[in-house]
Amino acid sequence: MKWLYIQGIKSESMATIKTIYLGDLRTENTHIQSGNKVLTDAPLDNRGKGEFFSPTDLLATALGSCIMTIMGIKARDHDIDIVGTEVEVTKIMASDPRRVAEVIVEFNFPRKHFPEESKRLVESVAGISPVPLSLHPELKQTIIFNWRDPE
Repeated sequence: MKWLYIQGIKSESMATIKTIYLGDLRTENTHIQSGNKVLTDAPLDNRGKGEFFSPTDLLATALGSCIMTIMGIKARDHDIDIVGTEVEVTKIMASDPRRVAEVIVEFNFPRKHFPEESKRLVESVAGISPVPLSLHPELKQTIIFNWRDPE
């Protein structure tokens, strides 16, 4: 693994996020453009209080959210209404070293008729969005699509 440590040099590029360590294994993360904040906490099994998203929860959330966003773009481009689609994300941890070993991303589409071509178009972009492509290849990404017929 390659790391680049630079001391005493300020980056010329504009930061996207500013993080402040609050103590007690918590951080406050500010999205600079919008000012929105996200707090993180270490999970219970790693000496935290588990009261906020952990950093690895955010990684898993980013995966599900990114796939959903890219599917939304594809759906909008083809007049496919996927509004109301829900995604459940399950993060599976490994140890030695402690890391995310698998993320299961399960999509539950609204109960309505979707033609097979629409399903194929939406599903086709799931693995090619920025977050899935940015994660280490050893991280198992399981993506499940539940297309439910109208009742």
